[in-house]
Amino acid sequence: MHPDQTLVEAVLARQAGAFERLVRQHQRLVWHLVQRMVMDAEDTRDLSQEVFFRVYQKLHQFRFDCSLASWIGRVAFSIATRHLQRRHIPIEETWSGGEEEDAAMIDMVADDADIEADLVRGDLLRHVQRAMANLSPMHRTLLTLYHADELSIAEMVIITGQPEGTIKNSLFRARQRLRVALQDLIEVPV
Repeated sequence: MHPDQTLVEAVLARQAGAFERLVRQHQRLVWHLVQRMVMDAEDTRDLSQEVFFRVYQKLHQFRFDCSLASWIGRVAFSIATRHLQRRHIPIEETWSGGEEEDAAMIDMVADDADIEADLVRGDLLRHVQRAMANLSPMHRTLLTLYHADELSIAEMVIITGQPEGTIKNSLFRARQRLRVALQDLIEVPV
């Protein structure tokens, strides 16, 4: 039996408190994902409510081929992406590197990189937040999913619909941009 099956069946059977349990279990992921995409608290609240409304409407379509968290994350990512598209905000930066350069960067991505441990000095958090705000919505989201929510690359593939190589490449670029931005703010070696 799939670990999420009991909760999904309880929600579908409209058992008292079941949907509230689902929301409590997944609200942090939804909030982080949407907030990093749209960077506006009011929009994040509205879109998070829309995510859970959509989850409630479409839960009968969940097929247990991934975790419920990944499926809900995919719904949140889709809703946030459509919101940005309606506002004509690009979710990714354009990249002009060739395939060789992309392959070299993917090879350099360290999945076990511990950015948090490297950034725990002084008032660095304020600098990190400022630097994160200047990243593209996709880069902010991927960094948050990977480092704050501790999702695997495979889960991020499900949520974003992006290929694994693209996710790794984007994580590498996001980390690199973050390092450069921090180097400009404080003396961090690149």
